[in-house]
Amino acid sequence: MKGKIQTVCGWIDPDSLGKTLTHEHLVADFSCFWSKPSQYVPHLDTVSFTMDPKSLGFIKQYPYNFLDNLNLHGEENHMVEELNFFRRNGGSSIVECTTLGLSRDVGRLKKISMETGVNVICGTGYYTANTHPPNMDSLTEEQLVSTMVHDITQGADGTDVMCGVIGEIGCSWPLTDNELKVLKAAATAQSETGCPVIIHPGGHTDSPSEIIRVLQEAGGDVGATLMCHMDCTFFELEDVLEFASLGSYLEWDFFGVEVSHCQWADIDMPNDAMRIKMIRRVLEEEHADKVVISHDVDTKHRLMHYGGHGYSHILLNVVPMMRSRGISEKDINKILVQNPKQLLTFK
Repeated sequence: MKGKIQTVCGWIDPDSLGKTLTHEHLVADFSCFWSKPSQYVPHLDTVSFTMDPKSLGFIKQYPYNFLDNLNLHGEENHMVEELNFFRRNGGSSIVECTTLGLSRDVGRLKKISMETGVNVICGTGYYTANTHPPNMDSLTEEQLVSTMVHDITQGADGTDVMCGVIGEIGCSWPLTDNELKVLKAAATAQSETGCPVIIHPGGHTDSPSEIIRVLQEAGGDVGATLMCHMDCTFFELEDVLEFASLGSYLEWDFFGVEVSHCQWADIDMPNDAMRIKMIRRVLEEEHADKVVISHDVDTKHRLMHYGGHGYSHILLNVVPMMRSRGISEKDINKILVQNPKQLLTFK
């Protein structure tokens, strides 16, 4: 519906969205990203291992080495506690970016939303190639479009719960043939429905601009597209500004991650202070209307129940730091309220 935002509980007026996290996971399974433990944790059985506070230090350093850490299913009670706390601290809405292949469960998302009063916007589409269904090679672009449009207009996972975003659409570098097919299908589904698109770029500075080129050529709306993971994609202001000129939304979404190394790429990860510094510089270059932020919680160890920062870290810790670093209330409101509202409103 043009001019509205679609949540798991139905359409809402954009003005009721409130403070929004634009990239989180509440019910998902990232077990397919488990990796063999490094030489630094040889004494731990990371496959049969279950969450243990005494090992939290290891888990924070190597989260994808611990299989149990990667599955958020079965954590619904903890999610209700998390979102109630999020709401008490001023939070209103969460975009849940779990797609097909990551054990999406829109019925559970609706239940969590109804129990907490937090708006949840869920996603359709497909993540990176290693999560694709076995028959992806044989699926046509038209069939993928049909699946996405059905999730948006009729309901997902055999329910009447409809998706309010396309994504996060997973892209590698370089794009695989099937990822390219999914990306083109996402652009077509967007043009047919007016639904916003959220993109997970590949691990290369050229990936985001290549993705935007594909989307544009396939008929997508760049102005209603969000590029995730700026934190681990661009490290120089000039590169951020060059990409920003293309017109998509820019998302710094690893707030709360304070580990300097990255398990999936040979890069040095920024901390929250560095993220805020980069965002402030981007704001100074007149891109305040395109910046959004989030945590991208996708593992148990980041939940408060397991000693993590939870979904309220931005509201409780990051926003005060933004103020102390000279970011205005007007720009903070844009980042948390106005920009998500503009992005998530169907065109």
